[in-house]
Amino acid sequence: MHGKQVYSGGSGECRLWPQRENCAVDRIVLQGMSFSGRHGARPAEWEQAQEFKVDVELETDLSEAGRTDQLGDTVDYSQVRAIAKAIIEGQSVKLLETLAARIADRALALPRVKAVSVRVAKRPSSMAPIEAAAVHISRTRA
Repeated sequence: MHGKQVYSGGSGECRLWPQRENCAVDRIVLQGMSFSGRHGARPAEWEQAQEFKVDVELETDLSEAGRTDQLGDTVDYSQVRAIAKAIIEGQSVKLLETLAARIADRALALPRVKAVSVRVAKRPSSMAPIEAAAVHISRTRA
């Protein structure tokens, strides 16, 4: 395989980016955000709010922000958190996949975001004992 291994920031692992000229990809990671929502395939999951954990990893060029120290030259973390909060605390849906996709779509619409990975997890009482049921999706700008 052609490509270089690159440290992936917050996830602590290396990823392989095949045939890319510049393999160093900058990332912003928001990890362990916690929100309350009413989502699930069973009606009981809509009746009582549950805790949802959300991690978002954004690929973006941080070189200008590193030079200027200006918020306008990066992605505003609070906007990303607000997106996740609005989706989780908003309209009820059946699937974690739907929540993750909605967060990813809105995050990709932010200026400077090239790609996004979203993990949404919950601890469904119907599956106890279990630490979490989660989905992890990745999307790139078209």
